[in-house]
Amino acid sequence: METPVLTVIDISGKTAEISDIYKNIPLAFINDHVIRVSVMTQPFYWHLHPNSDESFLVIEGSLFIDLENTMIELLPGQLFTVPKNTNHRTRPNGSKSVNLTFELRDMETIKTDNSEDIPKS
Repeated sequence: METPVLTVIDISGKTAEISDIYKNIPLAFINDHVIRVSVMTQPFYWHLHPNSDESFLVIEGSLFIDLENTMIELLPGQLFTVPKNTNHRTRPNGSKSVNLTFELRDMETIKTDNSEDIPKS
């Protein structure tokens, strides 16, 4: 769904009542990229994106980004970019994390482990 131009988007209003394990909502499309708000209460599976970098900006809670050899913790107002072809997973630090993701609209996601899928919505 395309967001109409000149639209104010209330991120807190869109995320306040979400308690799903994982909810991913497209907020805006800019050229060939999308900005999504992600609400998570459980870890997302290990994966990579062969055709796109993925940037995360935390707005509520904190977020762990696990990479193969290290772990990054992002606090509200902090931004981190995972380069394309980098195996990673995200997980909330605590009961809930809300973050913005910036990525290619047609980004591919390749699962790299055998865990159960978390539904993408």
